[in-house]
Amino acid sequence: MALRPARLEPIFSPRPWGARSLAPFFPDKTNLAEPLGEAWMTGSECVFADGPFAGKKLGEVWPTLPVSWIGTRVDHAHAFPLLVKFIFAEAKLSVQVHPDDAYAQKHEAAAGGRGKTEMWYAVSARPGAEVLTGLKAGVTRESFVKMIADGTAEDALLHVPMSAGDAIFIPAGTMHTIGAGLVLCEIQQLSEITYRVYDYNRRDENGKSRELHIEKALDVTKFGAAFAGKITPVRIESPPVTTTYFAACRYFAAEKWEFSRPLSSMTSPEHFELIVILEGTGSLSVGADALSYERAHVWLLPAALGAYEMKPTSPTSVLRTYVPDSVDEFTDQLKAAGISSADISRLVHA
Repeated sequence: MALRPARLEPIFSPRPWGARSLAPFFPDKTNLAEPLGEAWMTGSECVFADGPFAGKKLGEVWPTLPVSWIGTRVDHAHAFPLLVKFIFAEAKLSVQVHPDDAYAQKHEAAAGGRGKTEMWYAVSARPGAEVLTGLKAGVTRESFVKMIADGTAEDALLHVPMSAGDAIFIPAGTMHTIGAGLVLCEIQQLSEITYRVYDYNRRDENGKSRELHIEKALDVTKFGAAFAGKITPVRIESPPVTTTYFAACRYFAAEKWEFSRPLSSMTSPEHFELIVILEGTGSLSVGADALSYERAHVWLLPAALGAYEMKPTSPTSVLRTYVPDSVDEFTDQLKAAGISSADISRLVHA
């Protein structure tokens, strides 16, 4: 089986809060009859666009992949571990929360039994855009129950202004919603277990509202716990690339690369990588093979791929994400880059 980068095609999901145009990220998705809210880039139903698995779904290919593809430290006994999405918010999402692994394994086995910790990167943000995430000091289970009943649940949340380039880390158990005017790239555990407590009284064309899950949401919400919130990243200039380190936890690590000249890198034999193209065009080269990339492409790089090169034809910005062997791996990477212990402790989440 040839080792080479493999690109995945997105799956688009309608959402009542979504957009009727996904340009410039997906220029063929404009003047839509129904608003689309999410583009799933690594879901189990996503199809490989090319390479040795062309035409096959990620979910069917993943269990068959050898160590040379997945890495020596990644377990493929379960579903593909990372979900990358683009979120197009033209209205507020529901006020919601996600469970952690322990709760999901006990109560949501049929839905995969996996919790959801996530990170949002703001690809674009209109003036005044914000997310609401984390409960204000003093909000208790009892006071929050009353706010839900009163239709004022979002008043319990902290308002976080967002600009392009900002990032937010959302541990499982953090109540949140995303505001209008944002395009986000979300990196998360592959789980869609969501408990809604308020949906702004929205109704579909049949007059039906979306299901709420108040009791489960109250069970998993971490009342009184600090949430991670907006990330203060560390940015390192090391020509030809500027690397911005965002966060690492046991589920994923994430960083951004910005470059206008050829960039050489190398995969780790311990884990695969995902390269998410945020902006730019060029080629992803391994040996004599050159594969064209453009905005909104997501590439799966095999663990044993080794050396590869990205050759831009226009200034390029990408997110690189992977499942670390442990947070120690990310910590060692940061230390090698000369980042201080104080900054490391801020970026690494146990």
